[in-house]
Amino acid sequence: MECKTTAVVSGDVNDSIDMPDLPRRQFDALIIGAGGGGLRAALQLANADASVAVVSKVFPTRSHTVAAQGGMNAALANVLPDNWHWHMFDTVKGSDYLGDQDAIEYMCRAAPTAVYELEHFGVPFSRLDNGSIYQRPFGGQSQNFGGDQAARTCAAADRTGHAILHSLYQQNIRAKTHFFDEYFAVDLLKDDQGYILGALAFNIHNGEPVIIEAKTTLLATGGAGQLFRTTTNALINTGDGMGMALRAGVPLQDMEFFQFHPTGIAGRGMLITEGARGEGGYLVNADGERLMERYAPKAKDLASRDVVSRAIATEVREGRGCGPNKDHVMLKLDHLGEDVIQKRLPGIRQTCITFVGIDPAVAPVPIFPTAHYTMGGIPTNRDGQVVMPVKDTPEEPVPGLYAAGECACVSVHGANRLGGNSLLDILVFGRAAANHIIDYLSENRYHRPIDSDSLESAVNRMQRWDRKGDGEGESVSGLRDELKMVMENHCSVFRNDEVLAEGVAKVEQIVERFKHARIDDHSAVFNTARVEALELENLLGVALATIHSARARQESRGAHSRTDYTERDDINWMRHSLYSLDTGLDYKPVRTKPISVDSFPPKARVY
Repeated sequence: MECKTTAVVSGDVNDSIDMPDLPRRQFDALIIGAGGGGLRAALQLANADASVAVVSKVFPTRSHTVAAQGGMNAALANVLPDNWHWHMFDTVKGSDYLGDQDAIEYMCRAAPTAVYELEHFGVPFSRLDNGSIYQRPFGGQSQNFGGDQAARTCAAADRTGHAILHSLYQQNIRAKTHFFDEYFAVDLLKDDQGYILGALAFNIHNGEPVIIEAKTTLLATGGAGQLFRTTTNALINTGDGMGMALRAGVPLQDMEFFQFHPTGIAGRGMLITEGARGEGGYLVNADGERLMERYAPKAKDLASRDVVSRAIATEVREGRGCGPNKDHVMLKLDHLGEDVIQKRLPGIRQTCITFVGIDPAVAPVPIFPTAHYTMGGIPTNRDGQVVMPVKDTPEEPVPGLYAAGECACVSVHGANRLGGNSLLDILVFGRAAANHIIDYLSENRYHRPIDSDSLESAVNRMQRWDRKGDGEGESVSGLRDELKMVMENHCSVFRNDEVLAEGVAKVEQIVERFKHARIDDHSAVFNTARVEALELENLLGVALATIHSARARQESRGAHSRTDYTERDDINWMRHSLYSLDTGLDYKPVRTKPISVDSFPPKARVY
């Protein structure tokens, strides 16, 4: 399918601005993003005596990893029999066979070590009576390659991400990692040979810019849930690393696959962890039926997330929704008893009481699918190197550039991520990227000069928003709200060509209108307004990649569910999408060969 490409441009490209004499700082490694992936990489590098800078637009412990609730997968076999090979099978199947099997094997084999490292870093995992790490059942898990339910998710009550992030931050303080707290990274900097050499950033408090020169740069900026009106994601999740990569000429991979978490609080979006169903909760419709028995008779409420999300949306569409508007279903937990809920799900209980006035120990909670996780992202290999497609030859790494976590696409999640694999992903590949950076630094010992055109472009982008709007353009905040509504209405749980085509046209119109956008009078909120404008530019690039890739993929696979192409098509679509601002859509094959075991061939995905 032909794909029209629209560049995202801030202002008149010929409107050159004189560059001031900017302060510079030099490091071996620059890490943009202070979530679990960034902090795990920073710790590995700092412990190897590299000089490390971490740029974060919020205080590090406010990074979105702090919101991860349910846990982290690893085949420890503390509760039920398990091994990494079963974990690998479940992940390949969960990905709807679009995940790269070498990367999935690497992650699943590394998982137990990653958990034990966290334990030694001080993460207070919940414990069994014998002192072992507690593990709960999660969706899509099985024993013996699709057999009985497994219990693979290592949890710290329902605050696992919070515990991991705080422990990693404290370890980085001990290791003397340098933090640029509440700085915004504007754009990547490079030389005339394509080496990535750091980034331009500015202090959000006072607007002062700084050039951070680095021999290596790791993007660990998280996902882009703010593409959608209703989302579990924090306001900071605006796809900043993906936007920077797009402007640097790197395509985004598999962006059509955006995960909608089945159990967001209806109308609010706040997350109710899959751990609630892992502890024995279940979904009911307006007739009081356990609805998942209809859609996944074996796994029921612990089917994979895309399956459960579609089931809920179908129940509502067919008139079996709950409430006066019949627009949600109910999650029942009250049968578990107050003691279990308070011990295993204390945060969830408090969230429900605070935001909807319902105690889940007493009454069911209204839920509906909500935008949650970006399965696609910046293409990398399993060493965390950002890679570029090259016609008829192996992919080539972008020298000096790495990515890890939700902003990256290794790809271990394929078309659908299993719950509990995201925390595992950021830790395994944050560590792997750091280990490769250490080797890279041994061969690239000196700083290279930054290309003046690269720096000028970044400065122009930042300084455009120093100038007050002329009163004629649309406001950035209005355009952002419109983009979120367009994406929610045109690229949600169910899709078809008519809806997607209309969405493509609307997103491209917003991109054009953004070129003439204004920020509100910034005399009082100067840097807040500037940050919001730069974030919207990043979101627009990600929106183009997402909706173009979704319209082009003429099949249903994982989280990408089309009513006009209802079947998975392994003959034509067993391939990764690649979207570039310059060249539009391209594709590359899925890596179906693991490292050391036989591959898992595609077959019908049922639970």
